[in-house]
Amino acid sequence: MNLIIDAGNTRIKLAVFQKNNMVYNETITLNAFQEGIKFVFEKYPRINAAIVSSVGFLTKSHEDILQLYCKVHKLSYKSNLPFKNSYATPQTLGVDRIALVAAAYYNKPHSNTLVIDTGSCITFDIINDFDEYLGGAISPGIQMRYTAMHEQTSRLPLLKREEVLDYIGNSTENSMHSGVIYGVANEIDAAIDMYKSRFKDLTVILTGGDAQFLSERLKNTIFADSKFLLKGLNHLLEYNKF
Repeated sequence: MNLIIDAGNTRIKLAVFQKNNMVYNETITLNAFQEGIKFVFEKYPRINAAIVSSVGFLTKSHEDILQLYCKVHKLSYKSNLPFKNSYATPQTLGVDRIALVAAAYYNKPHSNTLVIDTGSCITFDIINDFDEYLGGAISPGIQMRYTAMHEQTSRLPLLKREEVLDYIGNSTENSMHSGVIYGVANEIDAAIDMYKSRFKDLTVILTGGDAQFLSERLKNTIFADSKFLLKGLNHLLEYNKF
């Protein structure tokens, strides 16, 4: 069994896989890391390997705790990858994006696939039908846009995502919601159209915390999978088994 640890910018996701089947999935805070790891190994004592993907605040001391229980692979640009990485600066490529591309490769190898991750930032990553990762784009996520409007103006409130009934906002708050939600949806649709014009038979996968919310607002047909990154990490752990 494999333990998957995805440490993002705001929280830590834990998942346990039995081969390709996810049997456990939990989100914890940094302060609950040691307790969370102990619980997982008590519940699944057959875990014999773990992978750590950290783009946030996970420290070496946290990794040392994990190594008390099993062998650990820390994902980096130096990890063995099942696809060709043609990114010009691989040392700067986020491990979360590496995992998403791996998931795309295993989901549909030898095909053009665009992965859109709607987390703190929105990332676009393309792997072509030659199994070559080309790169993509990074854009502010939904909550980041709300935060930017609040922090970089003197009067706009700090809002959180909610349903938008009309793209014409009849109040300041409704106008902000419209600008953020429809702005993101239109941006994603426009990006998909650009990629479709260049890549034949393009598969589009939407993932991340806002995936389900946004999928209902896109005109393009997409496949939404909020667990896509965790699946990619599991594949990479298998590919890098000691």
